[in-house]
Amino acid sequence: MYTIAVCGATGAVGRKIVEIIEEYNLPVKELRLLASARSKGKSVPFRQQQLIIEELTAEQLTADIDFALFAAGGAISEKFAPIAAQNGIIVIDNSSIFRMDTDIPLVVPEINPQAIDLTANKIIANPNCSTIQSVLPLAAIQKIANLTRVDYITYQAVSGAGQNGITDLERGEKGLAPAQFDYSIYNNVIPQIDVFLENGYTKEEVKMITETQKILNLPTLPISATCVRVPVKNSHSVDISFTVDKKISLLEIRDILEKSPGITVVDDPHTLKYPMPLDASGFDEVFVGRIRQDLYNPLQFHMFVVADNLRKGAASNAVQIMRYLMEHATSTK
Repeated sequence: MYTIAVCGATGAVGRKIVEIIEEYNLPVKELRLLASARSKGKSVPFRQQQLIIEELTAEQLTADIDFALFAAGGAISEKFAPIAAQNGIIVIDNSSIFRMDTDIPLVVPEINPQAIDLTANKIIANPNCSTIQSVLPLAAIQKIANLTRVDYITYQAVSGAGQNGITDLERGEKGLAPAQFDYSIYNNVIPQIDVFLENGYTKEEVKMITETQKILNLPTLPISATCVRVPVKNSHSVDISFTVDKKISLLEIRDILEKSPGITVVDDPHTLKYPMPLDASGFDEVFVGRIRQDLYNPLQFHMFVVADNLRKGAASNAVQIMRYLMEHATSTK
């Protein structure tokens, strides 16, 4: 039985983490919910109880906690995650602050759990939401042919910006001005997620590029990304074009994807079967469809990938990392 702390328990991802811990029926001795001072005293349901939110402080991160799942943003993780790790707590962090640290593993459990080395560092980074759903099928492809280039175009739901993003969509429906985004997202798409960098890419796009390279252990793989916010409440979609180093068939691609854990292939154009956000919401699987060969380059292929960004793109992946460590009887101290 384990003592688990959820830091940022009142946010969209934090609340989903609590739901999934209950849904997975993990061996929980005690679940401690921590958040900012303004959330102190609020309650969250868990296993027919109402758990009271406590303020996240250094003193709360005591050595009797086995796992701390952080979903409170980069500044909070940067301040408190090292304190938790120093106290012997295994930290699984959902922010971007540690992802590209060479000493901290960036983990998708179906792909690279072997990257976890708790003797070196007790902090584990959870990847970006769009990255997680993209690397699962790409890692499968890499088993049958070497990737030589990847291009992403994302269609990211407003829930990726938290509750404020959902509120902006609802405000737009009522004709109200946006509060979260620079422009109204209602009846619109915004080709910007996060801030622009000097090279013309956004921070979100660079995250997808560098995180993909790290997770797949392909640091020189050429990747490009264009990240777009769309007026969809939940579940991100990603159009992925990839090039390989040898001829492979569509049958081989479908076969390896169907055999890969965490992936569901939905790909039958004749019956209009393909992945869509409405069908992915509420599930942990990554749905893949529209698999086809490029018309001009026989080594290039295209696929459309959809996943629930609050679940597999964030909360579920974090909890699955924790479950993997529990199942492998990892010593936490």
